[in-house]
Amino acid sequence: MLRWRVLTALVLIPGVLWLVWLAPPALLSAAFAGIVVLGAWEWTLLMNLTSHRGRLAYTFAILVIVFGGWLWLSSGGSAMPVLVAGASWWVVAMAWLVAFVRNPSKRRPPLFAFALSGTVVLVAFWFAVVATHDKGAFGPYWVTMLLFLVWGSDTGGYFVGRAWGRHKLAPRLSPGKTWEGVIGSLILGVLLGAVYYACGRALGFAPEGIKPVVFLGLALVTIGSAIVGDLFESMLKRQRGIKDSGGLLPGHGGVLDRIDGLLAAAPILALSVRGIS
Repeated sequence: MLRWRVLTALVLIPGVLWLVWLAPPALLSAAFAGIVVLGAWEWTLLMNLTSHRGRLAYTFAILVIVFGGWLWLSSGGSAMPVLVAGASWWVVAMAWLVAFVRNPSKRRPPLFAFALSGTVVLVAFWFAVVATHDKGAFGPYWVTMLLFLVWGSDTGGYFVGRAWGRHKLAPRLSPGKTWEGVIGSLILGVLLGAVYYACGRALGFAPEGIKPVVFLGLALVTIGSAIVGDLFESMLKRQRGIKDSGGLLPGHGGVLDRIDGLLAAAPILALSVRGIS
């Protein structure tokens, strides 16, 4: 399992960084739209939508919305309303998590609520990545910062949790997650982001005027959001009674299993960048 996890990461990471730094913006938009469409297909599984036609209809609806978003942004439209809605929704997600921890047997929300939440989460993620990437000369820098913070926190949580995890974080949500893993997530995520921040400052490809304390605050908020996103997907899988959202990525499960932290962190970082730029 670990071998496949590492090999999959070694294949995907260079490709994603190439998209962010070297590919035409339209290709990046299309690639992340593809990720969102795959995520929408897997979301229907979390929704317990069993009809093949229904799953296709929901996935196609997400694709249409994302295409409409691309037309909107291409015509000069603002991403702010979607980013605010996406970031605000995660407050609702935290309340949902708390309610589940207190009463795991409580009835799941209706299908419409699942469909709406998936739409907001997935579409806001796409808007956040594309709008941040398009934000002037430093767009690729900020998208890479998002990826490094979330990848670092995910890696730190995984390995520290496996090696030293003793105190359960939320056993009703995800029995494998521990407080030690959270600490590992914060340390490695901030460390990887700090190395990238320092390299950007030294080599001149980072925006000027971002003080270390501002970076630290941005990193902690982004990583904290990613942890919430991870827990939220774990809750949905636990409610549904499945281990992974899919099997597309060897060693990682499904697409949602790989981007759950990014779904929450992307709109938060996108709004934060607009606040400090």
